[in-house]
Amino acid sequence: MEQIRAQAQFPDEQSEDGHFVRQQDAFRDWVRADGSSRYPVVPGRYHLYVSLACPWAHRTIVTRALKKLEQAIPMTVVDPIRDDRGWRFGERFLSELYRMTDPSYRGRVTVPVLWDTQSQRIVSNSDDDIMRMFETEFDALGDGSLDLYPIALRSEIDALNEAIFTAVNDGVYKAGFATSQAAYEEAAHALFAMLDRLDARLETRRYLFGERPLETDWRLFVTLVRFDAVYVGHFKCNLRRISDYRNLSGYLRDLYQIPGIAETVNFDHIKRHYYMTHDDINPTRIVPIGPMLALDAPHGRERLHGTR
Repeated sequence: MEQIRAQAQFPDEQSEDGHFVRQQDAFRDWVRADGSSRYPVVPGRYHLYVSLACPWAHRTIVTRALKKLEQAIPMTVVDPIRDDRGWRFGERFLSELYRMTDPSYRGRVTVPVLWDTQSQRIVSNSDDDIMRMFETEFDALGDGSLDLYPIALRSEIDALNEAIFTAVNDGVYKAGFATSQAAYEEAAHALFAMLDRLDARLETRRYLFGERPLETDWRLFVTLVRFDAVYVGHFKCNLRRISDYRNLSGYLRDLYQIPGIAETVNFDHIKRHYYMTHDDINPTRIVPIGPMLALDAPHGRERLHGTR
């Protein structure tokens, strides 16, 4: 079959054989509760910049909500449509904060961003680190009773996080941004193999690690909630829908219905961003009217009683 070389969404992150290779996070300082870094825990000092469309940013929004950090860490939502100038909020662009932190920065400007209003610098643009900071360093300012990263499970959480990131969280992008048939099929098959494994895991336990959702559940949630609405069609991840999975579909509804979570999900932003921004994939920029997801429907997961 003749292969037509496709235009890459992010040329600097595309390999010669058509694979999408995500850039590394550039800013990875830490806020420390024990005062061991130059960024201490101070209410109102840090500001979170996010997109409601972006799954990576969504992780930090969910964690901020669950840990009840809304008053301690103000948040700004960027416009869902990103053009060649990047993410915009009001009359400003997120790229300005990147240049203020590092005038020589030339990489892609991404969300989320944790900004230090005192030093006028980016603390971190790593969703992994920001999520973990909110979980472990800000207990004095939020809900210190909620432990999303328990010490006894940390090695298991880290291992499953990595497997899910590689095949699922980043896997949908590897499929969607592939510029060769081989690269697309490799990513898509790995994605559905992992979804099958996760569906089987959830047959006997309510959440990934048992009786309550932990960090890994929320890292997976942000991809699952976008899957049928965006990734099935836009990224060609159409072997199965999440709604076709007996356990994953109920699990998704279960997480969505936890108090405070539905408010973090904005399908208008999600769909307009993907379908109108990735014009190499969707040149007409037409946003589909469906699917209509019944995320408020009963999930039936209570029957598992949190068994591991």
